[in-house]
Amino acid sequence: MRYDDRGAAGRLLAERLQELRGQDVVVLGLPRGGVPVAVEVARSLGAALDVLVVRKLGVPGQPEWGFGAIGEHGVRVLNQDVIDAAGLRAGEREAVEAAERGELERRVRGYRRERAALPVAGRTAVVVDDGLATGATAEAACRVVRGQGAARIVLAVPVGAAHSVARLRRVADDVVCPHTHRILGSVGAWYRDFAQVTDAEVTSLLERAARPAPRSPAAATPSEHEVLVPAAGARVGARLVVPDGAPAAVAFAHGSGSSRHSPRNQYVATALNRAGLATLLLDLLTDDEAHDRHNVFDILLLARRLHAASVWLRGETGLPVAYFGASTGAAAALEAAALSGSGIRSVVSRGGRPDLATPAALTRLRAPTLLIVGGRDTQVLSLNRLAADRMHCEHRIAVVPGATHLFEEPGTLTTVAELARDWFTAHLDRPGTGTPPRRSA
Repeated sequence: MRYDDRGAAGRLLAERLQELRGQDVVVLGLPRGGVPVAVEVARSLGAALDVLVVRKLGVPGQPEWGFGAIGEHGVRVLNQDVIDAAGLRAGEREAVEAAERGELERRVRGYRRERAALPVAGRTAVVVDDGLATGATAEAACRVVRGQGAARIVLAVPVGAAHSVARLRRVADDVVCPHTHRILGSVGAWYRDFAQVTDAEVTSLLERAARPAPRSPAAATPSEHEVLVPAAGARVGARLVVPDGAPAAVAFAHGSGSSRHSPRNQYVATALNRAGLATLLLDLLTDDEAHDRHNVFDILLLARRLHAASVWLRGETGLPVAYFGASTGAAAALEAAALSGSGIRSVVSRGGRPDLATPAALTRLRAPTLLIVGGRDTQVLSLNRLAADRMHCEHRIAVVPGATHLFEEPGTLTTVAELARDWFTAHLDRPGTGTPPRRSA
C-alpha cells in the first residue's frame, strides 16, 4: 500500500505504538521528513516531541561508509571495526568530526531556536523517520540516543527495506515498521505526496508542539480513575474515564480478562473519550480465573459480570450505558444487553463471537447492534452473519476491507474506532425499542 502523505503515515504508525501510551516516552523525529510523521505519533501517544539531529561520520572519500555518529551535547559513537578496516588515523577522524559538528550545531540552532533539548536519559525514546532505505541515519540516531542514556529505544518507521529492518533490530530494542519490502526502491515511491519538507516547516512543527495547548471548559482533562468494580461474586479491575459533560458511558467487555490492558481497546476508548463519551475498560475475569480457558468461554458468567458492572457504572456516573465487546466478550455483551430492564443504549462488537450468545438472547435483544468484522476474517464474518440472522433489533454488519481478526493492518483500527463512535453517538437518546432490522456488509 501507499501512504497519502507523511501525516497519514504517522497516524497509522501510531496505531502500532499504542502500548506505549501512558509511559514515560519522548518521540524524536529525524529531520527533515521524519518530523511530520513524529508529530502525529507524539499527538496520538500524548507524548513529548523533539527533533533528533545526528550526523554520520563518514570515511574520507567514502562518506556512506560510516565510522561513527555524533549528536548533541558532545555525544560521539564510534565503530572501531570500521576505523580499523579503513585505517583511519586520529587526525582524519578529528577533521571529519569537526566539520560534522559544525553542521550539526548549525541545524540545532535553526530548529530549536534556543529551546533546550528534551532529556532522554532513563526514558523510552521513540525514534521516528519517514522510511528506512539503507538505515544508516536511523542507525546513527539510535546509537546517539543510546549514548544519551535512553532506557529503551524504539525505532518506528512507516515503511522500510527488509534487510535494513533486520539489521537495526540489533541496534534498537524494538523496530516497528508496518510495511517491509525485500526490494524497497525509494522511500518516496511509497507515498502519494512526498513533497520535500523544508527547514522552516520543521521549525514550525516543533514550535507548535512545544506551545501549550489552549484550554477551555470543553477541553478540560477528563476524570480518570483506576477502580475495583463489584461484579457477580468478584471485584474486578477497571479504568474509568469520564470527560466533562459526557452524555453516555461505554463499558468494554473482553472474554480473556484483558480488556483493561488491551492496546486495541485502549485505542478505541481514547477515540470515544475524544468524542466526549465516558468509558469503563473492564476486566471481566480475575487474573486467576483468566488462566482457565473454560472461563473465557463461559458466556453467562461474563454476561453476569458485565451486567453487574453496568449497574455500578450507571450508579457511579448517572449516565446511560452502552457496550463494546470483543472476542467472547461480544457474546457476553449481547447476553447482558438482552436482559429484561437492562436499559443498554447500544452494542458494538469488534471481531466478536456473537454466535456464542444463546439464540434466545439474540432474538430478545432490543439494543441497536453494530457488528464490526475484518474483511479477511472470513470464518468470523460467517459466524457474525449467522448471529445477525437471529436478531430482531436494529443491527448492521460493518466489514472493514483488508482487515484480519485483530485489525493489525494500518488504518483498520482507526476505522473501527470511527464506526463505534458514530454508532454510539447516533443511539444516545433511549434504549432500543425493536426498530426493524437494518443490515449491510
